[in-house]
Amino acid sequence: MTGLRPLRRTLVVRLDSAGDVLLAGPAVRAVADGSSYTALLCGPQGAQAGRLLPGVDEVLTYDAPWVGFEPAPVSRAETRRLLDTLSARRFDRALVLVSYHQSPLPIALLLKLAGVGWTAADSEDYPGALLDLRHRRLPHRHEALAALDLARDAGFALPPGDDGALRIEAPPDTTHLTGPEPYVVLHPGAAVPARAWSPARAERAAAALAAEGYRVVVTGGRAERDLTAKVAGRHALDLGGATDLRQLAGVLAGARVAVTGNTGPAHLAAAVGTPVVSLFAPVVPAERWAPYGVPHVLLGDQGAPCAESRARHCPLPGHPCLDGIGDAEVLAAVAALGEDRTEPDAEPPREGGGSETERGATV
Repeated sequence: MTGLRPLRRTLVVRLDSAGDVLLAGPAVRAVADGSSYTALLCGPQGAQAGRLLPGVDEVLTYDAPWVGFEPAPVSRAETRRLLDTLSARRFDRALVLVSYHQSPLPIALLLKLAGVGWTAADSEDYPGALLDLRHRRLPHRHEALAALDLARDAGFALPPGDDGALRIEAPPDTTHLTGPEPYVVLHPGAAVPARAWSPARAERAAAALAAEGYRVVVTGGRAERDLTAKVAGRHALDLGGATDLRQLAGVLAGARVAVTGNTGPAHLAAAVGTPVVSLFAPVVPAERWAPYGVPHVLLGDQGAPCAESRARHCPLPGHPCLDGIGDAEVLAAVAALGEDRTEPDAEPPREGGGSETERGATV
């Protein structure tokens, strides 16, 4: 094993979405290789993803009141519960993983109060005594690489032979859900409307893919059943609400290509080696959140007026950055990425990490 000697009990913190937790996976594996025990502290939206990551001995959950679109209320009881949970596990070290626009300092304070001896994080804000390693991320760094940079500078390295790609534990066989024939996954939903096609546009895309001869499988969560039913229509197999995250990983692993917005399933597809047609609204920068480590094609007007606005709802009539993507563009991207996936379970070459422009094509 690499990393610190003697091996430590280490906590990795990533408190937001499933996609963010999946992007933390390479850093988590580096920490696990240099630790005797590795726990992951997630928010409720990321816990399922955390349980899929190799190297994690335990997943803890905390609904942090400074995270998410609908943050939990500040609660003295919940704060005490977290402090008691962390204190009981006697962690030696902690890595707090945050995106470039987030602060690690609220959770760093709680870690100190819980007795964690040493904490590292990226921080633009002066941390005082809250951080033992105040790290500065490189400009324009992809989230997966930024997390690995922090782990490395905290003394943790990927084990020999680990290419640093996204990865999860082996997903289940989901042929009983999808059928055995080759298929393309279309995932029309996202956490916020600005990052997804409108339902009508997604429905037209499903029809265009089916007319081109592709068998289309539409996926979505339980709350998205109306959406997936509309999009699937008579053109596609509707699996809305039929899978948990692990089963969705199996569905994505069997797909020739996944067509999805900037949302958790895009990173889940990357974690099982499936190429991604990324419908990427520029409300956040693609250089940080594009599909990582797999072939992908980026679609969407990255120079739209909403760029880097972090808007949840498109501020422009007609959602032009995504709904303006033509069927011909989608079909060309699916065809290009599917050429190397002649079998539904074929695995594309695994490569090390890189930026969006290195790892895929931009359209």
